[in-house]
Amino acid sequence: MAEQTTLPEGVGDPTSTPDGGTTGPGKRPETPGTKPDAAVVRDALGVGIAVGLSGFAFGVTSAGSGLSLLQTCVLSLAVFTGASQFALVGALAAGGNPYTAAAGAFFLGVRNSFYGLRLSQLLALPRPLRPFAAQWVIDETTAVTLPQPTRRAARIGFAVTGLTLYVLWNLTTLLGALGAEALGDTETWGLDAASPAVFLALLAPMLRTTTERVTAALAVLLVLGLLPVLPAGVPVLLSALAAPAVLFLNGRRDGTARAAEGRREPDRSAAGTEENR
Repeated sequence: MAEQTTLPEGVGDPTSTPDGGTTGPGKRPETPGTKPDAAVVRDALGVGIAVGLSGFAFGVTSAGSGLSLLQTCVLSLAVFTGASQFALVGALAAGGNPYTAAAGAFFLGVRNSFYGLRLSQLLALPRPLRPFAAQWVIDETTAVTLPQPTRRAARIGFAVTGLTLYVLWNLTTLLGALGAEALGDTETWGLDAASPAVFLALLAPMLRTTTERVTAALAVLLVLGLLPVLPAGVPVLLSALAAPAVLFLNGRRDGTARAAEGRREPDRSAAGTEENR
C-alpha cells in the first residue's frame, strides 16, 4: 500500500479561499477585482428600466410636436439616442427649420462615436457583432460598461443594459405617442424633462473630481445663458466648450505653480550655499 501524503491544510482544497475560508462545495473563490454576474445584471437592469420608461415622455413630446405615430416610432427604433431625439422634436415644436433641427440632433449624437472608440477596445466583440452593438452605444450603456472590472462583466453590463433599454424605450415610445391625445397639452406635464433628469441622476455620481464638477457646472451655465438668445438645440452643442475652457484654465494654473516652484528652488540652493560657508 502506497504511503499517503498529507498536504498542509488549505492546499489543494478546491473549496478553500486565500484567507483560509471556504466557499462551500462546488464553488470557486472569487478572484480579487471580479464582480458577480448577478450584481452586473442587477445594475444593468436598474439603469435600463429607469431610463427605458422615460421613452413614454418622448412619445408624448414627439406626438405633441406634430410628428405622426409612425415617425415617432421610427425615430426611436433607428436613432435610439434620447438626447438627440428630444433635441429634434423640441426644435420642431419651437418652430425651427427641420433641416436645422436634424443637424442639431446629428451633432449631439456624434458623441456616441467617441464612446464607441473606447467601448470597442473594452468589449473586443467579434467582428460580425459590431454593427449590431453599435446601435446600443449610448450614454447609459457606456455608463454601465466602463466601470466594470473585467471584460466579461463589461460585456454582460453592455448587453443587458442595451437590450433592456432598447425594448422598453421603443415600447414606451409607442404607448406615449398613443396616449398623447388623451393627455392634452404635453408642456403642462413637463414630460420633456424626464429623460434629461434621469441622465443627470446617472451622471452626478461620476463627477468625482473638482475639474469634472467645475466643467459640469460651467456647461449648465452656458446652456441657461444661451437658451434665450439661440435656436433650440444650439445651446446644448455650445455647452461642450466648457471642457476645453476648464482644461485651458487648469493648464495655466499648473504652469504658474511650476514657475513659482522653479523660482523658489534657486532661493533654497543659495541659502544652502550660504550655510556651508
